[in-house]
Amino acid sequence: MRRKKSLIHIQQAEQKNKFFKMKTLTRAEEQVMQALWKIEKGFLKDIVEVMPNPKPHSNTVATLLKILIEKKFVDTETYGRMHQYEPLVSKDAYSKNSLNTVVKGYFGGSFTKAVSFLVEENKLSVEDLEILLQQLKKK
Repeated sequence: MRRKKSLIHIQQAEQKNKFFKMKTLTRAEEQVMQALWKIEKGFLKDIVEVMPNPKPHSNTVATLLKILIEKKFVDTETYGRMHQYEPLVSKDAYSKNSLNTVVKGYFGGSFTKAVSFLVEENKLSVEDLEILLQQLKKK
């Protein structure tokens, strides 16, 4: 019997960043993860049910779940012939990793450059920046 990895174990490895290198996901894999994060754990039909329209075929989602298991994003527990899926990587950890990857790849690792870009593109207002400044002052 396969030993189930716990979300806590994976998160600890992510935080140390020594043992765990997060793999990238395709857009389709991310959609499945979004659905799974939303319900926290569930069977195939539950995952398909919460996915956005047009809903993918359940065979497609099942294939993506197998890939996510291989990539160590999802674990499964078997009940007879049914599998219950659970995320091993939290949404926060994936979001943090994705943002870091974008900043590193497009802004030379500089969050200042990334924020400046958002300001120049009118994606951040003065009010947004003031809120961020207040959050920084609270730390």
